[in-house]
Amino acid sequence: MEYLPVFVATQGRRVVVVGEGQLAEAKCRAVLKSSAQVTLISEAPTLAMRAWSAEGQLALHTRSCRASDLEGARLVYAASQDEVTNRRVAEWARQAGAWVNVLDEPDQCDFITPAVVDRDPVVVAIGTEGAAPVLARQIKADVEAMLPQNLGGLALAAGRFRKRVGEALLRGRPRRQFWRAFFRGELPDAAMSENDLGDYLESLLLEHEQLSAPEGRIAFVGAGPGDAELLTMKARRLIHEADVVVYDRLVSNDILELARREAKFISVGKKGFGLAVSQQDINAHLVKEALQGSLVVRLKGGDACMFGRLDEELEAAAAAGIGSEVVSGITAASAAAATLQVSLTRRNRNSSITFLTAHDAKGFAEHEWQHLVRSGQSLAVYMGRKAATFLQGRLLMHGADRGLPVTCIENISLPAQRAFVSDLMGFTRELDAKNFNGPLIILIGIADSVVSRATGIGAQDIASREVALGTA
Repeated sequence: MEYLPVFVATQGRRVVVVGEGQLAEAKCRAVLKSSAQVTLISEAPTLAMRAWSAEGQLALHTRSCRASDLEGARLVYAASQDEVTNRRVAEWARQAGAWVNVLDEPDQCDFITPAVVDRDPVVVAIGTEGAAPVLARQIKADVEAMLPQNLGGLALAAGRFRKRVGEALLRGRPRRQFWRAFFRGELPDAAMSENDLGDYLESLLLEHEQLSAPEGRIAFVGAGPGDAELLTMKARRLIHEADVVVYDRLVSNDILELARREAKFISVGKKGFGLAVSQQDINAHLVKEALQGSLVVRLKGGDACMFGRLDEELEAAAAAGIGSEVVSGITAASAAAATLQVSLTRRNRNSSITFLTAHDAKGFAEHEWQHLVRSGQSLAVYMGRKAATFLQGRLLMHGADRGLPVTCIENISLPAQRAFVSDLMGFTRELDAKNFNGPLIILIGIADSVVSRATGIGAQDIASREVALGTA
């Protein structure tokens, strides 16, 4: 984001609009919805501008702007049809310590005015950072249609009732559940009186006072390979509802953004052969937060059930008497196959595939290599970057074909995703040459046609190779 979305306090503050014509009038119309003290400086005010002045809604000066006019202003709109005038006004505004918005010049603006859906005090602001105002207005129209006209009145009633709810219900989930029931239920009719609305809220509060305090629990959620759009609907809901989010290194910022801002975030990232939070400390975090009555979402990259030490965390929760659930996510191998448009299994290529990790808690992971190197078998190797040379050596030592196709994919599903196709003898050199250091999965015995075309390796040649791990 080039602009940070904020709401600026305007009560008792000066806002100055400098300009003429319909565009300056539009700026005034937007600002007059606030409680600001509005000053308009216009050599050619419109009829609407003169009417606002006559009604006392703004102070109008029918002359050119002076630097002294901007002293003490919080916001300044340079909305003249003359570019030189706007730039001069912008310079004076900044000298006076004000933020300035320059008409039709986003790169000259300290702030921009978004399209607004007004259900006072509910305000929805839509901006495109000046890139596509028409799009912002279209989104505004869509949002307008979604929000009932009486939403502002309901929000005001909720504001008056907040203290009462704070006295009756515990902080956190009990209060959120109450307000969720109010706003997500069948909303009161717009014609309902203020007294009747108060009675309705009291009745709803009585129901929630009789509910037992929610017990803490832990949801182990697979966050997928990184793209937030690949989350399941259940995963998105739990992330949004979480009081505490305990997350791995590979969980993307886009996914963390789905959580409530007031949620507690605990990073327990691990990196192969590097600094890491111990499993004991992770277990302790989960148990501590859940015992305090929190809904804890444990976000694990990929699928929670795949190479994520899920059993140890489930056992810790069970030992502490904490309820838990597991929500599946898309594992890296499946996401890699999907994004590269290749099947993990295919007739006449491989009848099975083994998912394995290249290293474990003791270091490089040993496997039944002789068993893996057999006809019809392909491999999906997780966490294989640092162990690539070890992996290559073990497979070759046990008879794997030196020309076996190897597809390496880094940062799966993310904008920074990269991939290449090589062979068992050469893929480690390419990993180094291409500086692949992000989260990596290695598919052995599977070649991707899309990547092969991009890297100059003929898809037909690869498809015709013997792809079993054993010697052709």
